[in-house]
Amino acid sequence: MVNDRAKQFSSFSPLRGYSDLLKDKERVVVQKRELTEESMHELSAKLGQINKGMMIKVVYYCEGEYIEAEGVVSAFDLCFKKLTLVKRRISFEDIYDLKIISYST
Repeated sequence: MVNDRAKQFSSFSPLRGYSDLLKDKERVVVQKRELTEESMHELSAKLGQINKGMMIKVVYYCEGEYIEAEGVVSAFDLCFKKLTLVKRRISFEDIYDLKIISYST
């Protein structure tokens, strides 16, 4: 009976998904920044130190915005130039900055 009464006061959204569309419209799309030669060499050196199991923080470009993610490297593929952070696959060419938080043992 208490649950039924609570339902009458719950929020009602006649336009399901409308708020999500508004959030997408509010998002500012940015252009991908080009790295300098020096930045590319630094990033390449950092990528050379990465191994599976390391904890890292990475800033990468995805769909018009820069995203900062932190987590454990679950896969590192030099052949396809991809880094997998838990379940998030990131192309090397989309990485803007990288920081190694802890080394694997």
